[in-house]
Amino acid sequence: MCTAATYKTADFYFGRTLDYEFSYGDEVVVLPRNYALAFRHMGTLKAHYAIIGMAYVVGDYPLYYDGINEKGLGMAGLNFVGNAMYQEVVEGRENIAQFEFIPWILAQCASVVLTNNPPFPQQMFLLNQYMHLSPKQPVNTFCEQLPLEQYSRGMGALGLPGDLSSTSRFARVAFTRLHAMSGESEAESVSQFFHILGSVDQQRGCCEVADGKYEITLYTSCCNATKGIYYYTTYENHQITAVDMHRENLDGETLVHYPVVKGEHILWQN
Repeated sequence: MCTAATYKTADFYFGRTLDYEFSYGDEVVVLPRNYALAFRHMGTLKAHYAIIGMAYVVGDYPLYYDGINEKGLGMAGLNFVGNAMYQEVVEGRENIAQFEFIPWILAQCASVVLTNNPPFPQQMFLLNQYMHLSPKQPVNTFCEQLPLEQYSRGMGALGLPGDLSSTSRFARVAFTRLHAMSGESEAESVSQFFHILGSVDQQRGCCEVADGKYEITLYTSCCNATKGIYYYTTYENHQITAVDMHRENLDGETLVHYPVVKGEHILWQN
């Protein structure tokens, strides 16, 4: 049950959580402009925009979970339960397999429309249920005759859902993202972005998808779409790791791989 979000300070940021019960073997992969990007039914793109993102590489082909291109466009593949459809190949149309869709778009486009599951208009409509929520402390509008008092900080957000369903996670990350405040620097912006998506982290043991199998937040990404930097943390490693696509030869012809840094990195102070 993945979640994606954006954030804007001096630069534009895009990222997601990838929530699943196991990993296929993730790597940060830079796809340079002259990598021959082959498609099953659409030939080969030999020149295109450069891409950076998290992917599972099979036979030197990047199966991207999410990423950005050099123009600042970001895209992520999330789970569309009940909405995904797989069409037959039709002559005269652009026939793109589902695993080709992210590189097909990012290789050629500088802007694209967002979609969502449940559909974005439905998610936005459901936010009407939370219009009374506020980061401010509440006042007693229940009854002036009753001496109702605040007994805790944060009571303005009473009613914000805490379960792991997609609609509840959308409401929670929307509330967090819309009220988040940070400085304009890169460090402050990136740190705050990870805090925003941290509001929907999944912990092992809380979402059982099969006997003894639990969905967890395998990784969280934060892409500076303006500068082409890919940041990430993982379930076992909370240290933020970064790869800058512009430090690579973007006119190259071969993929650049960076295996995910594993294991918790703890800074001892004594």
